[in-house]
Formats: sequence, C-alpha cells, structure tokens
Amino acid sequence: RIEDCRISQQTLEYQAQIAESAGSPQIAMNLRRAGELTRFNDEKILKIYSALRPFRSTKEELLGIAEELEREGAVLNGAYVREAAAVYEKRKKLKGDKGSSL
Repeated sequence: RIEDCRISQQTLEYQAQIAESAGSPQIAMNLRRAGELTRFNDEKILKIYSALRPFRSTKEELLGIAEELEREGAVLNGAYVREAAAVYEKRKKLKGDKGSSL
C-alpha cells in the first residue's frame, strides 16, 4: 500500500534537525516545508505545484493559496508562496504579464 511508504512530518523534522546540525539550514527549511505538506492529499499538492509555475497564476491567486496554507497550519509553505508571488511580480512572471505564452 502507498500509505505504508509515506514519510511522516516528525521524520522530516528529525532530518531537518540533522541538516541544521551539519550546517545546511536551507536543506533543513526544505525538509520542514515538506513536513508541513504531509497533511495534504496529492491532488492539493499538485494544484499548488501547478499554480506556482510561471504565468499560471495571478498575484491574487497565489496570495489566496498562501492564506489557505497558513489557515491549514502550513505557515512555512504559505510564506514560500507569498515570496514566489513577490518574485513573480518583480520578474513579470504572473498570469497576464507581457510575454506570457498562456
């Protein structure tokens, strides 16, 4: 069963602590964000992933996803999506920006 192969948030937190102690804070942050995502089903994860692709979402749509993640306890991921929205705005990678092929 696929459920038997899934990793838990606690296991990812342990791995994050090891990464931090080895001097890899970025890997630790990535593991903590992954841990937050363990509470969501695959469909929701794929929806978020798709929304984060360049030219797929407006800033408002990304901020809505960030708010939803934060409400559901995934605050690190919410912050990540907010950061992506700001970067996409600066680099003109939002849906509707000039140069969008979609």
